[in-house]
Amino acid sequence: MAAAERREIVVGIDPVREWHLPLAWAADEAHRRRLGLRLLVAVPPPHDTRHVDDEPRVTALRQAGSEALRAGAAWAGQRHPDVDTAIALIEGVAVHAIGRLSNEAHMIVLGSRHLSRTAELFSAGSTVVPIAAQAHCPVVVVGDSEHVTQRPAYVVVGIDGSASSKAALALAFEEADLRGAALRAIAVWQPPAFLFQDDEEAALQAQRRMLSEATAGWSQKYPDVALAHEVPIGHPVEELAAAAEHALAVVVGRRGRGGYSGMRLGSVVHGLLHRAHCPVITVPVV
Repeated sequence: MAAAERREIVVGIDPVREWHLPLAWAADEAHRRRLGLRLLVAVPPPHDTRHVDDEPRVTALRQAGSEALRAGAAWAGQRHPDVDTAIALIEGVAVHAIGRLSNEAHMIVLGSRHLSRTAELFSAGSTVVPIAAQAHCPVVVVGDSEHVTQRPAYVVVGIDGSASSKAALALAFEEADLRGAALRAIAVWQPPAFLFQDDEEAALQAQRRMLSEATAGWSQKYPDVALAHEVPIGHPVEELAAAAEHALAVVVGRRGRGGYSGMRLGSVVHGLLHRAHCPVITVPVV
């Protein structure tokens, strides 16, 4: 299904943790894009065991999920009365339930607990990494609020010449245009251990040329978006996180189809999920 035909922003609600930040982001995005909003809680099925009756625990989770959905829908309705809001309580593992919805959603929005990389990978309740790794639509991870007081407001996009970074650039221009924000297109060059000075300058020139070619034509499509090209030297995660310190969001492409463990998510995307202090948007190649 083409992105233009996907009519909902889906936000995952965790009944036992703070959900206002991701829901606010999702509701605002649905309002900006004139899309519907769907709040989702996934309740894991009862454990298959002969010794313990797990049904009371699951019943309590269903109750908590229903209450969180009703409260969230009411809160989102007050924030944006014009947004068509729906709720869904699904029995199943959150990663699989949300993953299925990504086939039809315009965008998936999740909250982040800011776990360390190791803790995120091995946490039984982790959804951020596996969903970001395998979703068929953009995934927004909201761990901190947008820096709406920063002037001029700006969005950051990481560019490396890949097909996924071109998809990220397209979404980044949309997001900047919707917000009336500037766009900083960044191609980080990470030097090898041994390099002559002449080789460094040639490499930087190649990065600048790649960045210019990648962004060519987009300013004509989005004339109101002020575009800046930047080629910093350093580690991509460190440089992109620093550039996004006061950004509305940082947008990056996701290579490959990913997997449940998230090990194929990509080191840059994975690093930004834990380092960036603004919403991180990962974009697959559709």
